[in-house]
Order: sequence, then structure tokens, then C-alpha cells
Amino acid sequence: MSMDGVAWSSLYKISTAKSGSKPFSKETLKRVLAFAAPHKGKLIAFVIASIAGAVLAVATPVLAGQVVDAIIAKAAAGTVIWLAVLIAIVAVGEAGVGLLTRWLSSNIGEGVIVDLRTRVFDHVQRMPIAFFTRTRTGALVSRLNNDVIGAQSAFAGTLSGVVSNSVALVLTLAVMLNTSWLVTVLAMVLLPIFLIPARRMGSKLADLRREAAAHNAAMGTQMTERFSAPGATLVKLFGRPDEESREFAARAGRVRDIGVRMAMLQFTFVTALTLVSALALALVYGLGGWLALGGQLAPGDVVVLALLLTRLYAPLTALSNARVEVMSALVSFERVFEILDLKPLIQQKPDARAVPAGPVSVEFDDVRFAYPSADKVSLASLEEVSTLDTRGGEEVLHGVSFRVEPGQTVALVGSSGAGKSTIAQLLSRLYDVDSGAVRLGGTAPGTGLDVRDTTFDSLRDTLGMVTQDGHLFHETIASNLRLARPDATDDDMWDVLRQARLETMIRSLPDGLETVVGERGYRLSGGERQRLTIARLLIAQPRVVILDEATAALDSTNEAAVQAALGAALEGRTAVVIAHRLSTVRAADAILVVEGGQIVERGTHTELLAAEGRYAELYRTQFAEATAVAAEAVPEP
Repeated sequence: MSMDGVAWSSLYKISTAKSGSKPFSKETLKRVLAFAAPHKGKLIAFVIASIAGAVLAVATPVLAGQVVDAIIAKAAAGTVIWLAVLIAIVAVGEAGVGLLTRWLSSNIGEGVIVDLRTRVFDHVQRMPIAFFTRTRTGALVSRLNNDVIGAQSAFAGTLSGVVSNSVALVLTLAVMLNTSWLVTVLAMVLLPIFLIPARRMGSKLADLRREAAAHNAAMGTQMTERFSAPGATLVKLFGRPDEESREFAARAGRVRDIGVRMAMLQFTFVTALTLVSALALALVYGLGGWLALGGQLAPGDVVVLALLLTRLYAPLTALSNARVEVMSALVSFERVFEILDLKPLIQQKPDARAVPAGPVSVEFDDVRFAYPSADKVSLASLEEVSTLDTRGGEEVLHGVSFRVEPGQTVALVGSSGAGKSTIAQLLSRLYDVDSGAVRLGGTAPGTGLDVRDTTFDSLRDTLGMVTQDGHLFHETIASNLRLARPDATDDDMWDVLRQARLETMIRSLPDGLETVVGERGYRLSGGERQRLTIARLLIAQPRVVILDEATAALDSTNEAAVQAALGAALEGRTAVVIAHRLSTVRAADAILVVEGGQIVERGTHTELLAAEGRYAELYRTQFAEATAVAAEAVPEP
């Protein structure tokens, strides 16, 4: 590597290294080595290849010096040719070893990336819903990208550099000291002139890089939020596009100014260090030539010293930065381990069992529940706050008990925030109860299987849920349906789409089932989006169905059609229906009125109206509102 290359490499590594990292623990190092263990064979081969490459790199200058000595001594032409052939062989060997070490380091590094990403991805999938409601998605994705790549650099870059540069430094120093200790020592004196400016300039560049990164991150966030379908709609409805543009342009302009300043600092730095390299070579040629003329040094040795000079500065500079690089990589490892150390609140027991076959009952037995506090489910760094809220959650369900017999439909109604959706989330085990139990199956109260004792696969096969937001992935209609049942055929999908009153609309699309629905399904109308999520429920054929405001986004016509389809599809299945519009639950076998986290009334629609309680009050309020709206819609004569 030339002195220019050493300068650029040194400056880049110092300026991009993370500062302020705390000393790493032995435990962290052990965990890092555990990730390296599967690649043990390649690591050993890499170390051997690095040593061989360092030996070959030092051999070339030595052979070049022997060529010069042979020419001056007027040796036989065969000797010079043989030395030239050796130099060529060494060059080919060095190139081959270089390719091998690069292949090994890349395989090790990329292998670590796969292991880390897979481990983190699998772990995050097991986290409770509370984790995702608190975490910033961008911060979480950054752990899977930036930090994993930073950790990978420990194997692909730092390890390679430390091993090869250590061997090269030892060999180079040994050869130079053996050739001329005086020239070697004086050349070492110039090293601080090389390193000190790198440290100072690198610090300035690091500050500029961090500022530019902050502006780029802000612009990225602005673009991500504004360019999504709901974000773009919000800006068009309430935003100020001119101000948004000026804010974005100001940040982009600052990044431009930083880029210009960084370019000038880098060029100035590299120019200065190129001058230092010229001075070092001048010292070698001047002092070495003077010693050679005095007979104290062979002419070939001057060439050897000059060629080895850059091979001395390069590893010295790289090793001086090795600690910074190692610490930066370990910081990335610690940030990844921070995610892996966050224990999922919802875990499958080792002796978990499958829900028994056949019709399934649902039972809530004196259930009490409070949403977990932030310190139990999240990390301050993922929420981008200084400290997490450690206060315990307030209890939102207070002794809820009810039973749904196989094949029955029970409706939960009540005010917003009363706890209806929380009951649905406990049934599907998105959260675990604090006390009491949620049971599936059983012919009598207390005999069912606690959902905490079931396997995750069995629970997913038993329960199906449609949520209020009707979320869809940015994939095809077929992919969104097969999420619930991967082996579904096209005929199966058309059948459920027919039941959800979507068949005609989807057949009219150019790509049919292969139509991409867009981010969150925004290429579909609200009603179409919700009906597609109902079709996804139908294709799963669960034994217990949970509908959380499943028809909230539908107009009266579509709602009636889907209700009819649901009535046929849910026949013989146990159903828990949460509804705000009471007109949709009148046919339920039982209606539970939830207020303040408790069931305050229960009975059929007729019984609850006759009781003149909370349900009757809610019903009359909705009926009066509907009558008023209908009256306003009638034109005056």
C-alpha cells in the first residue's frame, strides 16, 4: 500500500470509529467468540493465510535488493533472471494468498451477519405486542442492519488487519533492523508526524460525519413519514408543503456544506502526509546512500529499506487504530446483545400441549390484567429516550369471568377503553393474564386447557382474529391470504373471497389474485381492505373466531353482505365478537357489557333491553343518533 493509501485508510477508520465506548466485559468477548465458533476452521485457515501473505510481502523488497546487488557486482545474467523469476513467483503467490484471505474473511464476516441477523430476527418475532407498541421501528431495523454490519467488521476487517499487520510489522522491523538499525530508528522517529495529525484531523472529520449523519437521518425520517400513503394524505390535508420543502432544503444544504468541508480537510490531510512520506523516503535514500558510499551498507540494502518503509508505516498506522476499531465493533455487538438479552414475556412452556380436537369452548376465570411497564418489555435506546418509565401498569381488567360454549357467539359491547379489545388480546395470548386463567376446551368450567399451557402452533391453528385496522402486507392478494394457510389453493382463495363479497371485484383486476395491495393495503378501499382480512380469517378455518370491530370500516350494504357471509362461515364455531354498533350483535347467543374493566351486564339483546341498564342506554343513544342522521339526510319539501 502506498503512503497515499495508508493516509486515506487511516483517516477514514479514525473518523468513522464510534467514540465514547465503554470498556467491554469478558462476558461480551465470550459471546462474540461463541458466534465465531461455527467458523473455527475458516478462522484457522485465515490466520495461516495471513501469515503466509505477510511473509511474501516482505520477501519482495528483499529480493529486489538482491537484484540491485547482483547488478552492481556484475553477477551472471542467470542470477539476475532467476531473482526476477522469484519476484514474479512471489507476486503471483502474494496475489493468490490475498484472494484466499479475502475469501476467508468475507465468508467469516458474512456468516456472522447471517447468524446475528437470524438470531435477532427470530428473537424479535417472539417479543410481545407491548414491545412493538413502544419501539421505534427504524431504531429496531437499525440493529438488524447497521449494528450487525458493524459487528461483522470485527471479523471481516479488524481481525484481518490485526493478524496480517502484526505479522507484517514484526517481519518488516526484523528485516529493516537487520539491514540498518540506524536508518530504521530514524524512520520510526517520523511516525508521530504521521499519526498525530491523523488523530486530530480524524476527530474533526468524525464530528462532521456525525452531524451529516444526523441531518441525513432527519431527512430520511421526513421522507419515510411523508412519502407513505397516510403521511402524504395528512400533509395534503393539513400540512404546509412550502415549509416542508424549506426545512428539507435547509438540511440538504447543510449536508452539502459539510461534504465540501470534509473534502477539503481530507485532501489537505492526505497532501500533508504524502509530504511526510516523501521526507521519509528522502531520509532513507540520503542516509542510506551516504552509508552505502562509505561501505557501511550495500546498495541493494538501500532499495530494500526504501521498499520496506511503506510496509512499515502501513501496519504501524493500522495497528495504532486497531483498538478503536475493535471497540467500535464490540459496541455494535453489545447493541445486538442488548436486543437478545431482552426476554420475551410470552414464552412456550417446555411441556406445552396442543388444544384438544373438536369443538372448543372459551372460558375467562376471574381474570385480572395490567399492561406491562416499559422496563419489562422495551429498551430506552429503542424508544429513543434517556430512561424508561419504570412505573407499574394500572390494572385494566378486574376479575372478568365468562364462558362461551362450543358453537356459541358471545358479543362484547361497551364504551371505548372499557377493556373489550384487551379481553380479545388475552384470549389470543398476545398478552398473559396477571391472575386467573383463560382456558380453551373443557366440558365444564375449570376443566379447559390454560392458553399458557398450549403450544404456539396449536393456539394459532385454533384461534383466528380480525382486528379493527385490517392490516395487510405490501404483497399480492394471494400472499396475504396464504399467510393464514400456506397450502391454500386458488380454488380455496376464490371460495373465501366469494364469501367475503370480493370475488367479482378481484376478478375484474388485471392481475387477479396476483394484484399487489400496496403498503398496509392502501390500494384497496377501506371496505375492501377489511373484507380481505375477513377472507384471510375464513381461509384459516379456525375453531374459535375473534372479531374485533371487524365490520367497522364497511358501509351498510357491505356490512350486511359480510355479516351474512360470516354467519354462514362461523356456523358451528365458537365466536367472540367485539362491536361498537349494537345493531350487529343482536343475534348473539349472549351479550356482555364491559365497563371499567368489568362485566356489568350479561344476557341476550331482548333481556338486556328489558333490564333498562347500561346496554339499554347505549342502544337508545345509538338509535337516537341514527334516527337524527337519517332525518338530516331527508331533503326538505
